Amino acid sequence: MSRHLPARNGADLENAPSSKAGPGFEAVEVVRRPGPTTRARVGQMRSGTIHERRDDLATEEPLEIRIQAGEERRTVAITMRTPGHDFELAAGFLYGEGVAAPADIASIAYCTDEDVPPEARYNTVTVRLHGGGLPGLPSLDRHFMTSSACGVCGTASLDALRGRCSPLPGQEEVFVTPEVLYGLPGRLRGSQGIFGKTGGLHAAGLFTAGGELLAVREDVGRHNALDKLVGWAMMAGRLPLGGHVLMVSGRTSYEIMQKALTAGLPVVCAVSAPSSLAVDLAREFGMTLVGFLREERFNVYAGAHRIGR
Repeated sequence: MSRHLPARNGADLENAPSSKAGPGFEAVEVVRRPGPTTRARVGQMRSGTIHERRDDLATEEPLEIRIQAGEERRTVAITMRTPGHDFELAAGFLYGEGVAAPADIASIAYCTDEDVPPEARYNTVTVRLHGGGLPGLPSLDRHFMTSSACGVCGTASLDALRGRCSPLPGQEEVFVTPEVLYGLPGRLRGSQGIFGKTGGLHAAGLFTAGGELLAVREDVGRHNALDKLVGWAMMAGRLPLGGHVLMVSGRTSYEIMQKALTAGLPVVCAVSAPSSLAVDLAREFGMTLVGFLREERFNVYAGAHRIGR
């Protein structure tokens, strides 16, 4: 049975601020925690003249994800992400890669190990697992870097996915009307607070079959946004997500479909095109894949039986 996942000592350390030393104590370096946006001065051309103004940029910084069980510890990924919801990102990533289920995780916290310098404290997350040693990690045979653009490049294939995932069960069917689908892009865009400031973030939104928005996560990487969303569902005890609809900005890649499949999502929609491997995955595992969902039109690449009238 799924359950809520605690941060270390039950505290929400992801939202804990840095502290300064008080009078009579040795001064401690105050670590600036990165935020989702970064202010910059830019030159804007208007009527042939460049005017300087302030702009908000989407922050992009590395996040190192470590796992630990007993005395064993390992770095499993370094991903370029937008700071915020880092614990959800770590949990969702590990779940999508088949490393940790909800019951496997004891705690998630920012790393304070001696090998982590203070300036990297909020860019390193340790996920502590139950048990005295790390599990086998066949899908993570090496440390790898994931960029904000491409996801976990080359670490998985359809053959590997067949070994740990099955087609979605028929009893969890969900039917969505075209009218509901038409409204998803606008609802997603309307909930992208950081995108409204920067214009530079992807989003993943979780909806009911009736079109009710349950949660949205943003990130410079589309796969990170989905990891955060799956991590939210995992930590809230909502997995698997049968009966729900996923809406993503941008295109639909293999990584997006893999993560959606492992979360049990039967319907995936996107405003842009899918890749060929994304379509292959959707068809083989019984998923519905909708692309070019804009205004009142869309393409159905797989699973048209779930689109009602």
